[in-house]
Amino acid sequence: MALIGKIRKSMWIVVVLIALGLGGFILQDMTSGQQMMGGMQTTIGKVNGNKIDWNNFATTDNVIESVLFQGASRDVYARRNVLWDYYVEEAIVKEEAEKLGLGVSKTELLDLQFGVNLSPVIRQRFVDQSTGQVNRQRLNEFKTAIETNQLTDPMLRAYWAHQEKEIIKDRLQGKLAGMVSKAIYTPTWMAEMGFREQNERVSFEYVRVPFDEIDNSEVALEDKDYEAFLKENAERFRLKEETRRLRYVMIDVFPTAADSAAIRQQIADLVPDFESTDEDSLFVERNFGFYDVTYFKKDALSDAIADTVFKLPVGTVYGPYLDGNTYQAVKVLDRKVLPDSVRSRHILVQAFDQMSYFTAQSRVDSLKGLIEAGTHSFDSLASYFGSDDTRTKGGDLGFAAPGQMVKTFNDLIFYQAEPGKLYTVATEFGVHLVEVTGRKFINNDSGVKLAYLSQTIVPSQDTQNDAYEQALELASLNRTLDKFEAAVKANPDLNIETSALLRRNDFTVGAFNAGQAGRDIVRWAFEAQKGAVSADVYAIQDQVELFNSAYLVVALQHVQKPGIPSVDLIKADIEQQVINKKKGELIAARMQGKALPALATEFGTTIDTAQNITFATPSVPNVGSEPKVIAEALSLAEGTGSKPIVGNAGVYKINVISKTPAPQAVDVSLNKSSMAMSTRMQVPMQLMQAMRKDAKIKDNRFTFY
Repeated sequence: MALIGKIRKSMWIVVVLIALGLGGFILQDMTSGQQMMGGMQTTIGKVNGNKIDWNNFATTDNVIESVLFQGASRDVYARRNVLWDYYVEEAIVKEEAEKLGLGVSKTELLDLQFGVNLSPVIRQRFVDQSTGQVNRQRLNEFKTAIETNQLTDPMLRAYWAHQEKEIIKDRLQGKLAGMVSKAIYTPTWMAEMGFREQNERVSFEYVRVPFDEIDNSEVALEDKDYEAFLKENAERFRLKEETRRLRYVMIDVFPTAADSAAIRQQIADLVPDFESTDEDSLFVERNFGFYDVTYFKKDALSDAIADTVFKLPVGTVYGPYLDGNTYQAVKVLDRKVLPDSVRSRHILVQAFDQMSYFTAQSRVDSLKGLIEAGTHSFDSLASYFGSDDTRTKGGDLGFAAPGQMVKTFNDLIFYQAEPGKLYTVATEFGVHLVEVTGRKFINNDSGVKLAYLSQTIVPSQDTQNDAYEQALELASLNRTLDKFEAAVKANPDLNIETSALLRRNDFTVGAFNAGQAGRDIVRWAFEAQKGAVSADVYAIQDQVELFNSAYLVVALQHVQKPGIPSVDLIKADIEQQVINKKKGELIAARMQGKALPALATEFGTTIDTAQNITFATPSVPNVGSEPKVIAEALSLAEGTGSKPIVGNAGVYKINVISKTPAPQAVDVSLNKSSMAMSTRMQVPMQLMQAMRKDAKIKDNRFTFY
């Protein structure tokens, strides 16, 4: 009772605690709601305030991968970069076109897709590889499918809708470029100056002393040298966005002798069953081998087996043997004399996607049935249903040598088909109904059909784990950049490298193909503190064999805000240029006041001559671009010499031999037209660059992938 009394006296405390608890729950819910709303953020970027939606971006990316790349595009980040550029440019073009009242009508869009004036987008994607021309039949099939609502594949429908936007963007961009081009004007003074630059000529003799006359070790550089160079070239190195630079070690994974022996044994263990099986294609498929219906002549085989397989009885297995970095065993399936050429005829029903291939196969099967039933002839059906030039010849392809046709067609007529029988085969062009009508045997060369078991020598999982443990130990024991660099320096088996400047949305770190690891490294770099070493070890996967071929340990060396970078950040990038500048000063001092013969003798070089050089093409023959040298030569009087000139490829001293002034222009208007035309040709490329530079672009891709 006493306890209950105390509680009653302190009831206000209980009420306060309950209120605080409820307030905490409410605050937590509000915070959680805000986080959820933040998590639902779908704006991947903005262009002049216009949003780019992540859902639309991701959907389009999936459609492009499925239709254009058919799921085979490994470099997903490169593909997304292209798509991002499209979305940015589309927003810029659309906004500018609306301001100017530009558009693309439905009639114009139809013409750009199916008419006479096809869009470059259509011309590129519907080109016939065999002729280099637009495949009008394939394009018309799409047109018919769209008009009759038969384009049922949702991915194809979505892709065509996106393609229409690409066509509209390209057309509007062309109209903008056309307006700018027509506004270009060349004033008289500029045309006259351009004429002089093209026609005023100078010939001179010179001595060039290359920068490597002085060894790099002889040049002592200080920070002020780098700072002076950076100040002189500030705009060249100005950074538009925040960047990072990494130091990293790549620990490669190589197979050991034990790995090689184990792989050889795997092949050896399969040989008895390989030799006894009657299901060769199924056996090699189950055991990572390969099988080809082709019959190979001796000169087409690897030297490791070329002689052997032509001596072995059919059904015999040879191996394991080493061919390059692969252990193989080969089974002789058949051997026969091969024709030197085969004559065939076909009826081609073109196809371009899964749906049209299904339809084409059904049509070809029907045609085959009509011919086999005797109700129709091959010639008549070829003339009516064929979709290539052979339809006018009853489908006759004439005689073809091995390899002249695409592989599946070639394999059918040379190695599988019997003369007089009908076969169907699918190629990249569509579905063919095929008949072999003749064979020529001249050389009577034998060919052999083979099946292989094959295993590339790759590191075992234990070997990969050992390399990973080495990388993990390096990362875990050296948590700062200084310790990391010291540990690498102390280990002669390791080599430290420096990355290029990384931007927030980059996805590559070095020259290797890092895939997802590259993107993960960049994301870490923009979250880490300067001098930190990543606790994660990043795996680089072999893109063919799909094992971990290397492990990366990375450290953050520099963080640089937008603007002029610090000397420390780009010292390695500009070091050779600064050294050359310093060398140029030292060489010029040694050359000062000396005649060309004396310089040639002192530096062990020759006196060369440049004839009829103009400022319009400021190059020294056999040397390269040297605008400073050419400008100096044109400014000097005939018969006079120059002071030492520090150029791009060394230090020069010149003597002017002769000068030919530009003649009086007969018709300046021609120069005006020529210069204007030259500038107009650059508009399509440079206009978009200029508009992007002027646009306010907010890039949030890094928050999504």
